[in-house]
Amino acid sequence: MTGFISENFLLQSYTARLLYFDYAQDLPIIDYHNHLPPEDIASNRQFNNLAEAWLEDDHYKWRAMRTWGVDEHYCTGNAPAREKFKQWANVVPYTVGNPLYHWTHMELLNPFGIDTLLKGESAAAIYAQANELLQTRDFRVRGLLRQRGVEVVCTTDDPASMLEHHQQCKTRDESLQVLPTFRVDGLLNTTDVAGFNRLLNRLEQASDLAIETFSDFCAALDQRHTYFHHHGCRLSDAGISDFQFVIPDGALVDSAFAALRDGNAVDPDGQRHLASAALVYISKLNAERGWVQQLHLGALRDANSRKVTALGQGRGFDSIGAYHNTLPLCLFLDYLNRNNRLAKTVIYNLNPADNEVFSTMAANFNEGDIRGKVQHGAAWWFLDQKHGIEQHLASVSSLGLLSCFLGMLTDSRSFLSFSRHEYFRRILCNFIGRDVEAGLLPRDMTLLGDIVRRVCYQNAKEYLPFD
Repeated sequence: MTGFISENFLLQSYTARLLYFDYAQDLPIIDYHNHLPPEDIASNRQFNNLAEAWLEDDHYKWRAMRTWGVDEHYCTGNAPAREKFKQWANVVPYTVGNPLYHWTHMELLNPFGIDTLLKGESAAAIYAQANELLQTRDFRVRGLLRQRGVEVVCTTDDPASMLEHHQQCKTRDESLQVLPTFRVDGLLNTTDVAGFNRLLNRLEQASDLAIETFSDFCAALDQRHTYFHHHGCRLSDAGISDFQFVIPDGALVDSAFAALRDGNAVDPDGQRHLASAALVYISKLNAERGWVQQLHLGALRDANSRKVTALGQGRGFDSIGAYHNTLPLCLFLDYLNRNNRLAKTVIYNLNPADNEVFSTMAANFNEGDIRGKVQHGAAWWFLDQKHGIEQHLASVSSLGLLSCFLGMLTDSRSFLSFSRHEYFRRILCNFIGRDVEAGLLPRDMTLLGDIVRRVCYQNAKEYLPFD
């Protein structure tokens, strides 16, 4: 490597380099949380150009472009692909300090072999070189995954999905597991009457069960959970901004559900009880079937109402929220644990001020029956940059056991984003190596190499109950 991303990128000591090259570099990837479209994997999609592969659904890049003053026409608009790419290339030099600068050049180097800095002057040549490679078989979707050593991909899926693309993936490539995740956000959003009913109507159709009462709702959830299980799913996920769990009252739950199903809004107390009851029931199913459940907490979503109205939800107008999730999260985990319904659980925080809260909260519910049963999940979304990852590693290692940590995930919609695993692995090895060089850890490479291997791959393989 002759460019900016050198062989020793982020590896600032001899020990860090030894750990990375001897123990981390060549491990397979288990990407247990992402937003990749399963239909693209099933069809082995071929991208027409680098703009399509890179900018099609990347709100990280859109935010940077908007901040630099690039018109929406070049972000989510219908500008020609070449023009969108040129606008992005003009912005890249000014993303210094943002992880986008690292990710961009890591993704150009691997898989494209391009070690030229991206900027306006180099854009045309880089675009042409990458586009030529994208027309070859090895740079179709499956080839991109194969080049990065991806072993498992867990997508994010509507409980009403029939998972036909996952079945196509299974029959076409046995070396790659493409597995669904039971994503339940909308079924917990009891403030949105119309949206909640739309999801219930889809759930009715998928389960072939009428949903008129909360009991009917649970029956439909059970049917869909069973369906997902039979199709290889072993993970559920819920993204909740302000976690307001309460121990559900059955009468309030039934009345709130009936009102919502009739198209009527319910008061905040009824909303909380219904959402809590639904989450408890899903957690019960997870525990019974041996699944892992994930909670992504703390995102303030769709903050810019004018742009959300114009462009739709999830277009990059989100931020870190300062919510008070501590007591509700404790109440939720304790309630499940008391009632023998606590499945393996991964909790993710988006506010770095909550790192220590989540690390210590996870340890409260580890009772020796399962190694790392409750986990403080990877640095997520706005925190998956060098500083955020190091803060997370410091919290997990000082307040829990780094050796039990499940490691990184992409949380991405891009098939080029698997460089984030390499990015994390280099940061992890540098984090441990720094303490060795400072005399805070022994130079026991057998021990430290084993921990690196566990965090980068083995823990996820053992913890996640895939067949």
